Amino acid sequence: MKIPPYLKKGDLIGITCSSSKMELAAAEYAAGVISSWGYQVHLGITVGTSFHNFSAPDELRLEELQDMLDDPEIKAIIFGRGGYGMVCLLDSLNFTRFRKHPKWLCGYSDITTLHAHVHQHFGIPTIHSMMCSGIRPETAELEYVQSLEHALRGKAYKYAFTPHELNRTGQASGVLVGGNLSLLANLSGSPSQIDTAGKILLLEDIGEYRYNVDRMMYNLLRAGWLDKLAGLVVGAFVDSKETETPFGQTEFEIIESIVQDFDYPVCYNFPSGHQPENYALQLGMPHLLKVGAKGGTLAVQKP
Repeated sequence: MKIPPYLKKGDLIGITCSSSKMELAAAEYAAGVISSWGYQVHLGITVGTSFHNFSAPDELRLEELQDMLDDPEIKAIIFGRGGYGMVCLLDSLNFTRFRKHPKWLCGYSDITTLHAHVHQHFGIPTIHSMMCSGIRPETAELEYVQSLEHALRGKAYKYAFTPHELNRTGQASGVLVGGNLSLLANLSGSPSQIDTAGKILLLEDIGEYRYNVDRMMYNLLRAGWLDKLAGLVVGAFVDSKETETPFGQTEFEIIESIVQDFDYPVCYNFPSGHQPENYALQLGMPHLLKVGAKGGTLAVQKP
């Protein structure tokens, strides 16, 4: 494990839109909040531009992300938003300089693809967190947004979660991996699939038909993602969809039925995912998960 340097006041953060497009005004507001934390901010040329659903053509998005990965002055990259597009760039990125001089990569949703690839190939921690699209006037002061700044500074954290009827109690230690269920399922069988043995897996998603959540969970099960876990953290599943005939189970019930034969601890409705309640989590770092009858905690463990 090679942990990127934590940030100090005055360090430079790059903002890029490597996936879907983002309005310039929204990005500028987020940049202002990040600047108020004491950092310098560089807005990339993909911010505020549009190419169909993407921010820019593949070649331009690739060039900018590569430049930010290579630039020694940029100490962290916060992605503008998710959507779709990272997988189009992944195999063309050159991580040679990044491996020698790693920096924090911050985002979630479509950025799950990058998190997984970096973890599996290089063992470099990244941050699953709010992106610029989530830093808005109504959220800027929330502890969930502030948790990103704390994670960038290297502040230790222990996040609490409330009890849930489906929680499976217990305690687990392991490296935290994962993110968006749809992206993880799409990585199955690819060079970016994560080896999850002995690790704590995080899952969250948005806007999926419930039958599709069931199908993706079976994908993870059959591909071996779930059978040797140390623990499972289930975040938010929001904006659920149903077909004309309802599936008959909620997302949490679907997941519970898939993992019921395993004995590791599981918590549901952890504050992470496509909602304002989205704690920053250092993927690739050891964590301690405690699930009890009255709730529990997920804490980072510094090596």
